[in-house]
Amino acid sequence: MAVIQELIRKEDDGTLSFGNYQLNEKSKLSDFEHDGDLYKVKTYKKITKLERNGMFVYESVPGTAVFHFNQNENELCFDVTGEDTAQITLELEAEKEYEIYKNGQLLGNMKTNLGGKLIFSVELNNDICDSIKVVKL
Repeated sequence: MAVIQELIRKEDDGTLSFGNYQLNEKSKLSDFEHDGDLYKVKTYKKITKLERNGMFVYESVPGTAVFHFNQNENELCFDVTGEDTAQITLELEAEKEYEIYKNGQLLGNMKTNLGGKLIFSVELNNDICDSIKVVKL
């Protein structure tokens, strides 16, 4: 599966794609403007992290490539690929319950902590892009 050579980019459908888990050394890109917000991405084989306006949005350990990242009030969707099982951390609304789907299959419900962090793991294969959807209940 492809990675994001430019580290972060806007897609034709208005979503964002970011991350390059094939890099051996840390790379980052700051002040990427999208819909009035400034994004910063840090990525390499051990971690991929996205911030919006200086605030945490997404992190994976080890690094991943994320495609068509889109978030609204009640739902966050993206496609993700990587070389191994990844722990993904998302910043969402604090102390709310969410359903997590992988490729349309419900993985389960989870509640965010006081800081709004939602942490889950997904098995990945760098030949396949998995679709993740997180829905607020």
